[in-house]
Amino acid sequence: MKKPVLLSFIFLIAYFFQIQYAFANEPVGLTIKLTSGYIQGKSDKSGIKSFKGIPFAAPPVGNLRWKAPAPVVAWEGVKSCQAFGPSAIQAPPAPFYMWSEEFLIPKEPINEDCLYLNVWTNAKKTTDKKPVIVWIHGGGFSSGGASVPIYDGEKLAAKGVVYVSINYRVGIFGFFAHPELSKESPMHASGNYGLLDQIAALQWVKSNIAKFGGDPNNVTIAGQSAGSMAVVSLIASPLAKGLFQKAIAESGAGLLPRNPLVSKQALVGPKESEEQGKKAMESIGLQNLDQMRAVPAEELRKKASMRSGVIVDGYYLPESIEVIFNQKKQNKVHLLTGWNEDEGLVMGPYKKADAFKSDIEKQYGKYASELLKHYPATNDSLAVNSQNRLSRDLVFGAPNFILANLHSAQGHPVFVYRFTRVVPAYGEYKKFKAFHTGEVPYALNTLHLVNRPWEKEDWGLANTMSSYWVNFAKSGNPNVKGLPDWPAFNSKSLEILQLDKQVEKRKIPDAASLNFFYQQVYLN
Repeated sequence: MKKPVLLSFIFLIAYFFQIQYAFANEPVGLTIKLTSGYIQGKSDKSGIKSFKGIPFAAPPVGNLRWKAPAPVVAWEGVKSCQAFGPSAIQAPPAPFYMWSEEFLIPKEPINEDCLYLNVWTNAKKTTDKKPVIVWIHGGGFSSGGASVPIYDGEKLAAKGVVYVSINYRVGIFGFFAHPELSKESPMHASGNYGLLDQIAALQWVKSNIAKFGGDPNNVTIAGQSAGSMAVVSLIASPLAKGLFQKAIAESGAGLLPRNPLVSKQALVGPKESEEQGKKAMESIGLQNLDQMRAVPAEELRKKASMRSGVIVDGYYLPESIEVIFNQKKQNKVHLLTGWNEDEGLVMGPYKKADAFKSDIEKQYGKYASELLKHYPATNDSLAVNSQNRLSRDLVFGAPNFILANLHSAQGHPVFVYRFTRVVPAYGEYKKFKAFHTGEVPYALNTLHLVNRPWEKEDWGLANTMSSYWVNFAKSGNPNVKGLPDWPAFNSKSLEILQLDKQVEKRKIPDAASLNFFYQQVYLN
């Protein structure tokens, strides 16, 4: 090749790579081109950019009701993404028990067309490759949404992550299984539509998050309560392979049923879920799927009553979560998990000591005497305390403890916390203490959005917890210079981090009670 031709070729290659670099290194502005079209967000005074109501799948309405999420329909022009999309169809939100309005979705919009997500970022360029946190809301798989005030992403984005919150179908729209649905499905499975929505959202993140300065290969999924159970099911699901590298599971694991000493089957299987679906259809007097899909969404919500939750469907979950973990088939991720001190779901009236002991003996048979050693009822006052602790441990403590043991025993990094801070409150809310969901505004640093008599220590705890969460997303290890050491968990040392006015590592205080469930269910 002659010298002038060679030089021209070199300049051409250099120009090509310069152009490629320029496109790859473009600034993160308020107008972004996604795979489906242009969107426009907004910026606050601190420079955090937010993009709300981004569609990540086609509206699951009409013939798409009870089908896996379809690809989002591309649009022309620039779509304004400055307000949350509708929450999934559910009962109108109203404060109850310990949950004031800051813990609930807005009263509107609520719509079956609900597959939207939201992004907050402080990235300057698309090459920043910031870690990504994808938040999955709670609500018992029958309520909730990404627009709940305490899930706001501004403060975590300010600490250096790209924060994403997602919607998914809930209730009968997200978890309705039926033989006809399984028959029409290419996967021969039905019922886990809300979970498939989460897969679709994570696939969207994989394809698009770099445009917001996020790293598609450094994604942490996080959730609380049902959101935490969804996180654990995603760790177990082969469909989620490669979509995330770390997981945060707050107060929910889904590895145990409510009575783990009576039945070892934690989740509903395909036959049982399809039978429940048939009963739901019969209860509203309909005969087939065409009729079911023709019923207006709000009418269907009011008329149909059924269980909502994870199903071992043979597709999203080929086997139960506990079997997948025991066979070491789960996705290999770093895990941060824990639960709260006072999140038992017994709201009263409480049973007297004799009645509580009698119920334990009837329900647990050969395990009763040992169980009463861990949850004693020698007097009425002690029986009340034991009912609260047992409720907490059956639903949250034991499942998350077992999750930590199973995952860490296989060599995966695990970090466990116990949130014990009595959340400040007014009036009737004072009695709920370190309640279920109470840790979320601390972890997401959103105390400023909750009407509570916060003390100086609460602001400090929120800053500390959110720093742990962000650093875990960055590196897979929550430890941050200047904060108390958080030791990795293992079944021998049983060390955890206690989150309270004083943050400190300690041995898990009720290990004997929790080990009782672990040994009976998994080690026998």
